[in-house]
Amino acid sequence: MPLIQLESDRPWPSAARHAFWRSLQAATGILVVVVPFGYAITPVHDSVMMAAGAGFAVGVGLSLRMGDHGGRPAGILIGSVVGVIIAFLAGLLPRGAGFLFVIGPSLPFTVGLCDGLGASRTQGYRDAALESVTIAALLGLGLLPAPVRWGAIMIALACVPTTALVAGFFSHDREGRRHGRPPVLLIVAVLAEMGIAAGVGMLEGSNLETTLLLLPTMLLLLPAAAFLSARAAAAWLRPRLQVYLQLAEYLRVMWIPIGGFAAGYMAIVLVFAGFCGMLERFSPGSFAGAADAGIGDWISFSFFSALAQNYTGITPVSVAAGMLVGARLVISVGWALVVFAAVMSAIQPQLERIARRNAPRDAD
Repeated sequence: MPLIQLESDRPWPSAARHAFWRSLQAATGILVVVVPFGYAITPVHDSVMMAAGAGFAVGVGLSLRMGDHGGRPAGILIGSVVGVIIAFLAGLLPRGAGFLFVIGPSLPFTVGLCDGLGASRTQGYRDAALESVTIAALLGLGLLPAPVRWGAIMIALACVPTTALVAGFFSHDREGRRHGRPPVLLIVAVLAEMGIAAGVGMLEGSNLETTLLLLPTMLLLLPAAAFLSARAAAAWLRPRLQVYLQLAEYLRVMWIPIGGFAAGYMAIVLVFAGFCGMLERFSPGSFAGAADAGIGDWISFSFFSALAQNYTGITPVSVAAGMLVGARLVISVGWALVVFAAVMSAIQPQLERIARRNAPRDAD
């Protein structure tokens, strides 16, 4: 089964361009969510970039694995959640240590998540190796802006053999695990990784017994736990993700009407901002706190007064000002009701088509 899902009804170059564009949109949505959240937790740039890179890898990986049907919204949702969790974990650790803690489990966790939610499943050690290399490359690409990019990228690449071994082992059923044998090159790569890790541990002062005890835990047990946890999370998420994907279909239909409503609403805000400013100009004192108000203050006042909120220092005082604010409320509520009724009448056939298309999937 192909690990990257391309549209079969398009020529290969066009399908590849479409997959790239879909992945770029997913990556943009993830970064918009994860980066501000990360900086709200910690000022350490490498921790934030680590979270963004992990979210990027998960989101783009899912977008490529799930294909055109649901790949983009699922990638944005799951990638953002993973990035936020890693930002939180990295923010709890000492400065500069966050990426070292999360980079190791991130690769097998991402591989397991993409495998569990993808349109196709990993079959054997070859698919597992390709999947691990792809996710490691995506993770490295997402970490390019980070100050610790080279160290983190090297760690991600170093985790590829053990991740491929774990993913390939658990991709078989019980009978397949008994008779299937990992490739010799993969075994050699895992042994070389363990030898290098043991040498680094000895150079840092660890004794031989401690090193031999920690190596299987860090290089085999921890990746296996991360991979299996991701597969379990994917099994729990898959039916719930279908609801989210159906919601995304409805939102695509309603995107243009929502934009039209927002444009009309902002037009009303601007018109009444001008009315309020003009009233204060020709009748000073109509609004309290408006002595030095500019157009930005009047737009802010018009916007929040439509929501019956008073987040500005401007308050209507005179009868004319109160009537103007009341008219603003009536018109804004009327606009919302009229647009809602018109939009529902216009898009009802499209919503019914989506419901009919999703009915067989819901029955399954």
